[in-house]
Amino acid sequence: MRHVTTEPTQPAPVLDLDPAGLAVRREVLGPDHVDAAINRADGVTAEFQEMITKYAWGHIWTRPGLDRRMRSAITLTALVAHGHLAELELHLRAALRNGLTRAEIVEVLLQSAIYCGVPAANSAFAVARRVLNENEEA
Repeated sequence: MRHVTTEPTQPAPVLDLDPAGLAVRREVLGPDHVDAAINRADGVTAEFQEMITKYAWGHIWTRPGLDRRMRSAITLTALVAHGHLAELELHLRAALRNGLTRAEIVEVLLQSAIYCGVPAANSAFAVARRVLNENEEA
């Protein structure tokens, strides 16, 4: 008979989330996604949740130099360039929420094909097709 030991369950960490960053993060990514990410935080990921909420969302996405549409377009391109398709899916929805049209998203992906590579854009278009068609059906 095999004896299985389990480590005691750690209590959920109390997160110190930047209020401005949290507000923007919820507006851009949607409250369901953000709340799920925060609720999954544990001893391994809690500090990462605090960091991205403070720096990415609180310090960068709240800056006055670019509007959210432009920030979304830049983010899409960066995600295509690095092949981060799961994040691309999330940020395609965010781009629509931030006011980019379907046609503008296609243009961003076409531009990305030239500067990030055709294979990267091919994968991105597959994700975009799914997200944009899902949005039309809703």
